[in-house]
Amino acid sequence: MKERLWSKSFIMLMVGNLFVFMSFQMLIPTLPPYIKSIGASGLEIGLVTGLFSIGAVISRPFIGFLLEYKPRKSLVLLGAILLFLITLLYPISQVVVIFLLFRFVHGLAWGWSTTVNGTAAVDVIPNSRLGEGMGYFGLSMTIAFIIAPSLGIFVYNLTSFANLIYLSAILGAISIILLIVVRYQTPQGVINTRKEELKFSYVGSLVEKSSWFPAFITIIINLGYGSVVTFIVIFGEERGIEQIFLFYIFNALMATMGRPFAGRWFDQKGPIGLVLFCTFSTFIGMWALSFAQSNLLIAISGALFGMGFGCLIPTLQSWALLMTPSHRRGVANGMIFSSIDLGMGLSGIIFGVIAQFVSTASIFRIASLFLLAAIALVLIMERKKRAALQEGTISKKKVRTSY
Repeated sequence: MKERLWSKSFIMLMVGNLFVFMSFQMLIPTLPPYIKSIGASGLEIGLVTGLFSIGAVISRPFIGFLLEYKPRKSLVLLGAILLFLITLLYPISQVVVIFLLFRFVHGLAWGWSTTVNGTAAVDVIPNSRLGEGMGYFGLSMTIAFIIAPSLGIFVYNLTSFANLIYLSAILGAISIILLIVVRYQTPQGVINTRKEELKFSYVGSLVEKSSWFPAFITIIINLGYGSVVTFIVIFGEERGIEQIFLFYIFNALMATMGRPFAGRWFDQKGPIGLVLFCTFSTFIGMWALSFAQSNLLIAISGALFGMGFGCLIPTLQSWALLMTPSHRRGVANGMIFSSIDLGMGLSGIIFGVIAQFVSTASIFRIASLFLLAAIALVLIMERKKRAALQEGTISKKKVRTSY
């Protein structure tokens, strides 16, 4: 019989995480045009994503270390409270430099919260259903993608940036209330560990060697996808496409429908074929977006992204966690989220510079090359692993799950 997945703790953690991401996702498509409206250059627009991601990457090794010996509840609640407080600071940021400083601090808190929330979810999911469970947990992020960006764009265009921030803060407050009532589970190995027994290493808490490959692929993929996050609203303004929110809606709808199938595919057949399929779908979606002149093509590109990127990140996360010892899963989870933020942050900076010389559509096409690179790397590493199997130097199980 299958081990139980749908516990009350798992459901409440999912819903609490949904509101954390709702609060956050409302701001993603609206911050670049806002900072542009107060006089930011192309590079400074890129830094909106870049500095945020740098802050998240910097904070995660510290929280990864704390997760090796501290109970989950206090860490989860502190992260949600920090996000709520920092969000309230944005309305006073009328100067570009101050705005970018707030983005960096926001990134520090985001790195904390996403790492502890994901690790708390792993703790309540049975190992035999890890791929399925993390796929469903990822729906809390996907549903936020359905609602929050469109709502954020609507509020930003209809009223003011300040009202958008206040609504985001309200959603953050709801997340705190929901996360308070969760009954968290801390692994016995963590409970038995004392801080004095551990030696903090920044690199050791940033990188989990056993699962480095999925994290590396995550960086490369997000180098491509980060260009979309940073420039899609500006792209819509350039093309005169008024319903740019259709990209987010169809992206999230397809990801929602695909997650259960992707989770079962992962648990039954392993990650390789799924990663290749999802990455290629994202590549095609990026090219469809670059040629979009109408709402129809925006919707089609969003659907392709949903089938691809929407299922890809939880797949890479599950892959990394499956390869990692239970007491190091906090570090591995932080590493995956840092890989996402590092890829997106570098993408924002790189393409913020490139944006001064090429069109936004060209940015998307150039960025798609990172997705092809990810496909090539997975195929090369899979070929090496198969060769090792034939030589008898590695087990069949490792071919399926690890590098």
